[in-house]
Amino acid sequence: VLLQASGGGSVQAGGSLTLSCAASGRTSSTVYMAWFRQAPGKERELIARIAWSDGNTAYADSVEGRFTISRINAKNTGYLEMSSLKPEDTAVYYCATEQLRSSGYDYWGQGTLVTVSS
Repeated sequence: VLLQASGGGSVQAGGSLTLSCAASGRTSSTVYMAWFRQAPGKERELIARIAWSDGNTAYADSVEGRFTISRINAKNTGYLEMSSLKPEDTAVYYCATEQLRSSGYDYWGQGTLVTVSS
């Protein structure tokens, strides 16, 4: 499975961005798609996850109510809509997928940088 993340960029505080994660290859075994982020000097953080089959979602407290994760199965693409962005949202954002019979996230996108200025 190959994941291609895109959509990062620079935005002012309060603005919005939408990230995309296009999956290719053996995607039929995908159970979850998730978005992580890693800010400079900080550990990578799981911020949102979506169940590929039924669309159930979960969010970290830090983004709850501001970010929305979604997917279009027919396009094998996941999205992260980010609004009310804050400077502390500045990070490299990664998408990842967990496959059937796996205990973790097996495949990762290359990361896309989001910079939020005050």
